Amino acid sequence: MTQPAVTVYTSNWCPYCRRAKDLLTQKNVIFTEINVDDEAQLRQEMIARSNRRTVPQIFVGDKHVGGCDDLIELDRSGALDRLIQGE
Repeated sequence: MTQPAVTVYTSNWCPYCRRAKDLLTQKNVIFTEINVDDEAQLRQEMIARSNRRTVPQIFVGDKHVGGCDDLIELDRSGALDRLIQGE
């Protein structure tokens, strides 16, 4: 089974964004990073998809998993591995 597409909306200044990206990188997850700093359109896209204004906002496939704390909790529970594997 192939890994669902992972998308992370980020900002350059955000330590939580770095932490989330580091976790995904440690797990060898390929992800697309969308930086919302310079393009209001991308920030609006993120808000429309997540109903949240803060970064990071993380999606696995079409599923919104939330921000950094949400991602870490998913990892601790083992649910992140299942989600990434498409289960």
